[in-house]
Amino acid sequence: MTEQPRSRVFLWVLLGGGAFFLFLVAIFALVYFTVRSQQKTSFSGFGDKIAIVDLEGVIITPKDEVEQLRKYGEDSSIKAIIIHVNSPGGGAAASEEIYREVLRIRDQKKKYIVASIETVGASGAYYVSSATNKIFADDASIVGSIGVIAEWYNYEELIKWAKLKAITLKAGEFKDTGSPTREMTPADRAYLQGLIDDMHGQFIHNVAVGRHMKDEDVRALANGKVWTGEQALPLKLIDQLGDYRTAIEDTAKTVGIKGEPTLVHPEKERKS
Repeated sequence: MTEQPRSRVFLWVLLGGGAFFLFLVAIFALVYFTVRSQQKTSFSGFGDKIAIVDLEGVIITPKDEVEQLRKYGEDSSIKAIIIHVNSPGGGAAASEEIYREVLRIRDQKKKYIVASIETVGASGAYYVSSATNKIFADDASIVGSIGVIAEWYNYEELIKWAKLKAITLKAGEFKDTGSPTREMTPADRAYLQGLIDDMHGQFIHNVAVGRHMKDEDVRALANGKVWTGEQALPLKLIDQLGDYRTAIEDTAKTVGIKGEPTLVHPEKERKS
């Protein structure tokens, strides 16, 4: 082999090795700064941290909120939790699961937890908020809607007009209750109304427990109405008028944090 080909081989080895080294440095830097970013979000400001849990949109599943609440409830470095609420409510069972976890943090873990209602905190979202130590709402926030609803369309006449015929096979008298292809019978209506009334009673009782009120006092307000934050205050549905920043400052003061608290948010899913 001549000198020139050897030099070329050496040059290619040098360039390849250099590129590989730079690749390793880039990977190391990416991992390093990702870990530092996560640590900054989760662990900075030891002892002066307030966790923020967002309750937004329609409540369909309680999984994320319950998991976040449980995590922060067990973390001794978190002094308080703020639930930032902007939701019209959702499923009764899903709302109750989040409510139970909030109540556990408040009464068993003895950790200070508050709700800050932004635009709307109604129905299931108010259900959850009622279990906190304190509820904040803006003057124009929509609050309340202590009620339960179930609704659907009946298109029996449309089927008849289209000359179609609905066929149902069932075992059990009430298995097709609520079918949109036939009229509801008196027995069907009584059965479904019983379910709705039972869920409504649970809602009323749990709000009463959360707000330290009597069931009958909550029942008087449990007609499905909503109120502005300003109207809700004298009804004892909220504790203080104030925005999200007010809730943070008041919470920090209550738990003895001096200066600006470190706000801890749940880590968002990272995609490479």
